[in-house]
Amino acid sequence: MNYTTAQEAAKLIKSGDRVYVHAVACTPNHIIDAIVERSSELRNVEFCHIHTLGKAPYADPKYRESFFVNSFFTGGNVRHTIREGNGTYTPVFLSELPMLFDSGLVPLDVALIQVSPPDENGFCTLGTSVVAAQAAIRTAKIVIAQVNKFMPRTFGDALVHISKINTLVQHDTPLLTEYSSDFSEVEDKIGHHIASMIEDGSTLQMGIGSIPDAVLQKLKGHKNLGLHTEMFADGVVDLIEAGALNCSQQTTSNGKAISTFFIGTERLYNYVDNNPFFELRECSYTNDPFVIRQNPKMIAINSAVEIDVTGQICADSIGANIYSGVGGQVDFMRGATLSKGGKAIIALSATTKKGGNKIVPFLKQGAGVVTSRAHAQYIVTEYGVADLRGKSIIDRVHALANIAHPDFREDILREYFDNTRNK
Repeated sequence: MNYTTAQEAAKLIKSGDRVYVHAVACTPNHIIDAIVERSSELRNVEFCHIHTLGKAPYADPKYRESFFVNSFFTGGNVRHTIREGNGTYTPVFLSELPMLFDSGLVPLDVALIQVSPPDENGFCTLGTSVVAAQAAIRTAKIVIAQVNKFMPRTFGDALVHISKINTLVQHDTPLLTEYSSDFSEVEDKIGHHIASMIEDGSTLQMGIGSIPDAVLQKLKGHKNLGLHTEMFADGVVDLIEAGALNCSQQTTSNGKAISTFFIGTERLYNYVDNNPFFELRECSYTNDPFVIRQNPKMIAINSAVEIDVTGQICADSIGANIYSGVGGQVDFMRGATLSKGGKAIIALSATTKKGGNKIVPFLKQGAGVVTSRAHAQYIVTEYGVADLRGKSIIDRVHALANIAHPDFREDILREYFDNTRNK
């Protein structure tokens, strides 16, 4: 197959097209820039995706006549579009995202992907991110690929033959990174609480951020840990090198670490490159609760923006303002709860950076409930662990108030009971 320029590839985009953009570090920004250069020629082109890396220039409100953003998980580079009116958010469990494309509920005209160079047999790989890219490739009318020698070569569902790609654009550039291993004293305390809940032989799911980093740093003395997750970052490499994580006891793989994407530093990208210990699978598999539950001692660690004292978990919005997305939280919360010996954990600091309370009597007006009170199991703050399993509403109220910041505990109880009991 012949290669072309990004400018020539961009001419394949037509007004009214829906364009899927490959996720996270696979975002093909070189081709995106060429499409945005054609903004004056295009109208009503919809870009849809989960979290991407880069500036997302099509999300600039000045291009509102040309481009519209539809986020399945809203990242910081497009969050403003909902407020500005040139974007929206489609709530979806990550496990069901490929189904939206395969079923035709969300038909795609174009798939923009970034891949590793083809091997002698013509196979590229999706590199750092599979997620729903295979479904996009299966269903889009046109597939445009940015080929990048810096893209790690990965295994599992990541293989793509060049016969599935309509246009190839060679552009070699180091991958964008997103990672920080620094964590605060509060996050360190949360990490300590969670690490004490994890047994040898557990299989882990966690995301990126300071709290997951704090947990991972405290697991280096564990044995036979596994990894079945939707994503991972550099901290996993530390566990492997410490001999703590070998995936020998998880049942969803043959001694391999399972994920649908990863994001981190150049160290992580180099470590995963051509490393068969890691297997990237489509998110319809990694995030299927009935697959996840097959792992004994499945540990799911997720976060929240706010939680009320009955256990309702808001994770995708601040009040009515969309901040992120449903993602895989419910998928893994349910899977871990059903796992033999599993634990579904929501970890959050007790207060916001501005000193506000995150454990509240009632969620803010407009707040979205991502995880229901029936799904909630363990809630962890720096002040301890609240086990909600089998607890009545009254018991939950007291258990969650007890791990809120001490300055708020009496007010939480008073406000909740004053508003829920007849006087």
